[in-house]
Amino acid sequence: MQGVLTGFAVIAVVIAVGYVLGVRGHLGPQGREVLTKLAFHVASPALLFTTLATADLSVVFSSRLLVTALSTAAVAGVFVAVGVARRWGAGRTTIGALCSGYVNSGNLGIPIAVYVLGDASLVAPVLLFQLVLVTPVVVTILDLSGGGGKGPLWRRLLTPVRNPIAVGSLAGVAVAASGLRVPAPVMDPLTLIGNMSVPAVLLAFGIGLCGSTMPLRGVERRPVLLAVALKTVGQPAVAWALASGVFGLRGAQLLDVVVTSALPAAQNLYTYASTYGVGERLARDAILVSTVVSVPVLVGVAAVLG
Repeated sequence: MQGVLTGFAVIAVVIAVGYVLGVRGHLGPQGREVLTKLAFHVASPALLFTTLATADLSVVFSSRLLVTALSTAAVAGVFVAVGVARRWGAGRTTIGALCSGYVNSGNLGIPIAVYVLGDASLVAPVLLFQLVLVTPVVVTILDLSGGGGKGPLWRRLLTPVRNPIAVGSLAGVAVAASGLRVPAPVMDPLTLIGNMSVPAVLLAFGIGLCGSTMPLRGVERRPVLLAVALKTVGQPAVAWALASGVFGLRGAQLLDVVVTSALPAAQNLYTYASTYGVGERLARDAILVSTVVSVPVLVGVAAVLG
């Protein structure tokens, strides 16, 4: 339980610093945009590469990964179905689907895994699944549904290899699969640059809160409520049903998959929404509300299954 509170406290402090920077205007009117571009084009690709280049890809074939993949697909599918029926648009629906099932496995998942589950590597399956499969697919959809989809066919087919997030993820997987060891003079600078990713995303998120209206208001109220309900209640419920009823997981393994599924929407989703200029308010509100709501959910899960 202490780990849950510690993880959230770290995130809250950095977001608060970003909010103060926004209020005081220390980074100027373009501060949020610069931080977002820095994270998307430079820091996040470096972080993804260094994380995946040294990862154990054998976790891809674990039952925990199947639970994560199926629960993510289930809640995202529900949001997509509603989005199509309500005609929310491809980009907006994609962002909402992400907020429904893309968990904060990095800057929040790692400390919670350490303090609650006792092993930081237990978030590796969900981290790899999201970075290797979900992220490249999603940024490709966002590219094609926006300006990226208006060029010639050959340019559209090359969308995945032109996106820095996708390139960083796939390059890291390629290095891990090959068994190559990246020399320290190459890996160390990339690690240093990648360490900027999470702070930049959180600071940009905090600046984005400055001057914004309260969440759960306006035209995004229903999409936000749907995304938050699916993320904080739907996904952990589906994960528990699959893990215990289908894969027969018990004890620590069951706690692991349910806790990781109950994590809130990841802050980097706001970076994607800001970069592509679609669903920004939806992403911001869904991340904020799901982060608040997930606190009692995670505490409850840890108390019942722990």
